[in-house]
Amino acid sequence: MGENTEKAGAVVTGANRGIGLAIARRLAAQGHHVIGLARTSPKEDFPGEFVNLDFSDSAATREVLAGIAARHKVLRLVNNAARFFYGEVETAEFAHFENLVAVNLAANMLTMQAFVPHMRAAGFGRIVNMGSRSALGKHGRLLYGMTKAGIVGLTRNAALELAPFGITVNCISPGPIETEGFTAGNMAPGTPQREAFVNAIPVRRVGQPEEIAAACMYFMSDEAGYTTGQTLNVCGGLTIGVAAI
Repeated sequence: MGENTEKAGAVVTGANRGIGLAIARRLAAQGHHVIGLARTSPKEDFPGEFVNLDFSDSAATREVLAGIAARHKVLRLVNNAARFFYGEVETAEFAHFENLVAVNLAANMLTMQAFVPHMRAAGFGRIVNMGSRSALGKHGRLLYGMTKAGIVGLTRNAALELAPFGITVNCISPGPIETEGFTAGNMAPGTPQREAFVNAIPVRRVGQPEEIAAACMYFMSDEAGYTTGQTLNVCGGLTIGVAAI
């Protein structure tokens, strides 16, 4: 393991709110220097350095990541940034598909390309990619589910390639989590639609961002060096009985 890994940089994408912000706070509390990236700024105090970045712009993404790599030795990376567009087979818009591929999938590869050299030099690295229970199939998630399923493939292949260098790559696939995106529309607390939805979850509640952050902290830890290429469903039991990818 590389020397002084606890003082190295930890990059979290999509860190302006919800799951990403919860992860950033956990990492900062453990003493890591956190660099957060997102298209819009946080509404709350951010526990580290924050950079605005639209991941749909690949040229800007490469430029910003190169700048961070020049300033910080990044040994921990959480790829959480994502966008969502509703999509069905016959009506999905190709422009939406291209945007989701850029933000939800290609950006993960670009961040790894930027920071894996630091990890290889240190003989230590921790990468977590954020998937989704939607990868297993959900109505209206054609575009989103495709990109999230791609993250599982990216994770497994990168893990195999990087394992000899002390770098682990894992995936967390959340179920429904109490975020701004989830509560928008008819899923606000107290609505009949939400009540019916929650009753279909085995644990009978929606998850909290902090619960995803807690799972992420294991994969980020020094002690997780023997766990790589795995996908952990943190979904309240929604994937029980469903064939995992």
